[in-house]
Amino acid sequence: MKDKIFRLHGQVQHYAWGGFDYIPNLLGFDNTQHKPCAEYWMGAHAAAPGKLETENGTIPWKQLIDENPDLYLGEKIHKQFGELPYLLKILDVREMLSIQVHPTKAEAEKGFDAEDAAGIPINASNRNYKDRNHKPEVMIALGDFWLLHGFKKEDAIRTILQSVPEFNGLQSVFESGSYFGLYKHIMELPQAAADEILKPLIAREISVDHTKAEPGYWVSKLYNGTLPESNFDKGIFSIYLFNIVKLKKGEGIFQAAGVPHAYMKGQNVELMANSDNVLRGGLTPKHIDVNELLKHTIFEAIEPNILTPQKTERGEDFYPMPVEDFGICAITLENGREYVNESSSPEIFLVMEGEVYCHEIISKRGESFVVLPGTQYTIRGIENSLIYKAYVPLDAS
Repeated sequence: MKDKIFRLHGQVQHYAWGGFDYIPNLLGFDNTQHKPCAEYWMGAHAAAPGKLETENGTIPWKQLIDENPDLYLGEKIHKQFGELPYLLKILDVREMLSIQVHPTKAEAEKGFDAEDAAGIPINASNRNYKDRNHKPEVMIALGDFWLLHGFKKEDAIRTILQSVPEFNGLQSVFESGSYFGLYKHIMELPQAAADEILKPLIAREISVDHTKAEPGYWVSKLYNGTLPESNFDKGIFSIYLFNIVKLKKGEGIFQAAGVPHAYMKGQNVELMANSDNVLRGGLTPKHIDVNELLKHTIFEAIEPNILTPQKTERGEDFYPMPVEDFGICAITLENGREYVNESSSPEIFLVMEGEVYCHEIISKRGESFVVLPGTQYTIRGIENSLIYKAYVPLDAS
């Protein structure tokens, strides 16, 4: 099994919004430099490929795929995707992420080609499309997790516009232009006009105690209770207009193309298509392209679909996915229990609780391993364990 099952070493990403303790504690290292540890990537993404422990040393998985794609991807996946089509992550969200939307695959291809033709360098700060792929993603909460997800229903929008004094002037905009007209209006406001609305609103919100289910909590958190003079972030409007969602441990949510969203606080397991295409709408110092954002956003009410797992015959907790790029399930193993399967795609196993044994590889909390396609394998719980498995659902494609 030494050429079929490998220990996987991912890479930590130190984005400013990340926490300082969760990922270091999970992976078992001391964060002596007190760097924010936002994400832990497990996959073969070109920007931060994971490394496999092989008989020839520890080698980047992407390099192994490039050298022998049929072995490290499988012939079907190589033909269909040309790469490992997913990226598995752990996220620790301490500060709110940007309001964002992801394009469809067709729109990503058009956008990428257009920016190439315009001569915009791939690493330019004003580049929207880093690749020609879509970026659907699913997250599963590792504890209480808060996020924004899609526009509220019409009546809820009307209630917000009526109950927040600074928004009263926006009621007629919504009635005449619906979701698109309202969002276009606020995102295209001159900064001085946006400041005139937002400054008194923020001043009031930071002076009042709120629960996390209220927009004011997140507005106050964004400014740490201190009111700047001007240049307020227009992403604040989205906090009032989008659904505020709380997920409990084990619950998930899928972010489809066009659905505006933002992670706000907590830890999760995230699985996404292998892409960097993000169109941002605020709560970030990064590039915001309002025209491109408006072009790709779904302007309608969305009822957040909270995913709860379904039991399979093998005892997996399966989260149904509407895409071909990836699938995910949780496997709970009591001490001595076994999970037996044959892989049809490259599978990543991430141990979140306990300790497991798989063909000479012992993995404890925070450790991961890869099983290559076409491999019969057995995982046994050394103690009560929880594992997440990421894979490509070839049987469903």
